[in-house]
Amino acid sequence: MSQTESNHDLIKEIPSPLTRLWVGLCIILSIFIFFAYYTAGQIRWLEDFQVNVVQRNRKASLQLLRLQNDAYELGISLRDMSREHLEYPIYDWKSEFDRLRGDMKNALSLEREFASSTTLTNDKYAELRSGLRDFWIDSDRVFERSRRGPDRQARTMIQTELESRRAVISEIVARLLVTNDQAQVAANQRINQVYSNFKRENLIVLVILLLIAVGTGLYTLQANRTIYKKLKQLATKLQLQSVQLRKLSWKLIDVQEETLRQVAHDLHDEFGQILTAVGIMLSRIGQKAKLADPELLQDAQTVKNLVEETLQSVRDRSQMLRPAILDDFGLMKTLAWFVAQFSKQTGIDARLESSLADVSFPRDQSIHIYRIVQEALGNVARHSKASQARVLINKDEENLHIWIRDNGTGFDVKGKMNRPADEGFGLMGMQERAQRLDGELRIESIYGKGTEVIVLIPLPQAVLAPAGKGLT
Repeated sequence: MSQTESNHDLIKEIPSPLTRLWVGLCIILSIFIFFAYYTAGQIRWLEDFQVNVVQRNRKASLQLLRLQNDAYELGISLRDMSREHLEYPIYDWKSEFDRLRGDMKNALSLEREFASSTTLTNDKYAELRSGLRDFWIDSDRVFERSRRGPDRQARTMIQTELESRRAVISEIVARLLVTNDQAQVAANQRINQVYSNFKRENLIVLVILLLIAVGTGLYTLQANRTIYKKLKQLATKLQLQSVQLRKLSWKLIDVQEETLRQVAHDLHDEFGQILTAVGIMLSRIGQKAKLADPELLQDAQTVKNLVEETLQSVRDRSQMLRPAILDDFGLMKTLAWFVAQFSKQTGIDARLESSLADVSFPRDQSIHIYRIVQEALGNVARHSKASQARVLINKDEENLHIWIRDNGTGFDVKGKMNRPADEGFGLMGMQERAQRLDGELRIESIYGKGTEVIVLIPLPQAVLAPAGKGLT
């Protein structure tokens, strides 16, 4: 199993807290919904109870007080009517009685509309209606008797019949008021009990919600601690592997450079010497065949020219693989030579622009800068379709700045930089080399306007050469 698959399996082993969090959230939301439904139901019941019982009971009490007041006025009127010497005849009180009769009838009707219906109150109301009916019948007889004759008989009926019936009505109304007050007290007690139960149950629900929230929080905390611990272990392992891979990458770069140096050395020295020896031998053959065989001389000259071209090609290729002038003449002259060679081979107008004569980098660092420029210009030739390229080099007190610009088609930087691991080794190699020098590499590109590779490399503790003439 590969290391990537091993890491992938390790990641799959990390449990996701999402399901548990969703379950906890659903439980808490369910309890909140239940609590909200319960609270709304209790409040609605209280509102209905207050409207249907308390308020109606208060309205009924007002009508009973109204009946009691009317009965009191009847008592005053009956007292005045029963006197011996009256300024007015008894019949003149009939209009007052009619008014009180209508008012009591209306009050009784409203009271029955608002009052709660129970067996006790229904019996009392039946007695009240019966008493009122009898009282009004007797009052009509009293006024009729007063209208026909002297008031003495009417006064006797008032004292013996009407007053007793009025007393009964007043007693019934008083009892109804007591009953209504008792119902009011009971309703208030019921409301207070409901409020008390609601507060207690509300506190219980809140405590349950708090315990569930704390439990869910502790469980989530523990789950996250476990996941964080595993992620930390994985991150440590991946970080260690990243360091190891970087070391391996740098080792591969070193091996690559050593291989290219050896190949360039072999091409330049061994194959160059062999081809040089072949060329010398061909020259001798040509001198000997000059008089003997003109055709042989011509063939020898052709082969000699071919050998010289091959020798030059071998030397050029050896320089491209590992330029010997980098060791002999420094970084800036090597870059100037390479840019000129690049322009000659590709036909792209490439130039090196710098105010620096040279920068003294160690040999193992200079080759990385050279490779970055080489790879960047190689990408220009392969992909950009550019007609011009510029390599700009400058410095400040701490860093060396390099810009490689072209006027090509441009590309999607994010897409190129995030390609699969088996693609884009050139860009990855440039980044690795920049990081090897403790620098950074950034690429900016716009479709239709070209690409710019920006390299920032810290300067070594080296002496900068004096400014010289710009290299082109």
